[in-house]
Amino acid sequence: MRKLLVPAAAAAVLATSAIAFAAAQHTDGTIKTVDMKTSSLTLADGTAFVLPKKFKDPGLKAGEKVSVMWDMSGKDKVAESVKIMK
Repeated sequence: MRKLLVPAAAAAVLATSAIAFAAAQHTDGTIKTVDMKTSSLTLADGTAFVLPKKFKDPGLKAGEKVSVMWDMSGKDKVAESVKIMK
């Protein structure tokens, strides 16, 4: 029984850390530019995101505070969702 417990615990630790790395990231900021033609969003701090093709614009414009949920795809930060903060 003990021989199985240690490998099972190690596997559980490794599995949970892999899930943590796969989780979406969260960033809040103020929009500097948004360009729906090039599917890009840049925040005032210089952080740039790629918007997915199926992205529905909730009325984003420069100067608005937003909350962005994103994930890495290669070298790009791809926005999964962008919500206007009030």
